[in-house]
Amino acid sequence: QVQLVESGGGLVQAGGSLRLSCAASGRTISTYAMGWFRQAPGEEREFVAAISWRGGITDYAASVKGRFTISRDNAKNTVYLQMNSLKPEDTAVYYCSVRTGYSSGVYYSRRDYDYWGQGTQVTVSS
Repeated sequence: QVQLVESGGGLVQAGGSLRLSCAASGRTISTYAMGWFRQAPGEEREFVAAISWRGGITDYAASVKGRFTISRDNAKNTVYLQMNSLKPEDTAVYYCSVRTGYSSGVYYSRRDYDYWGQGTQVTVSS
């Protein structure tokens, strides 16, 4: 099993920045693809960003492209999400996820991931 713990969420004004961290334990994530998703109240959980196991491939939802950056430090067993130019519509609980099966690139569906963190709240005020 893999345990994931997100941190770094909080309240920020529109235009501000936050950096989310996802620390993994129980197993090394160095050979696994990782993803970030978010869920706003009353909405489905949606894809935000993904990164391949080596970190060479990344992709983003259209709504965050150019503002968010996903990265990983396999030595620290940690994945990050740098969020800049935040907007009120970015308000959501953000979840980290890991795909422990065969991973050759990036993955966009919740069904592609096996383990999830408990989430961290991000609130952007206008």
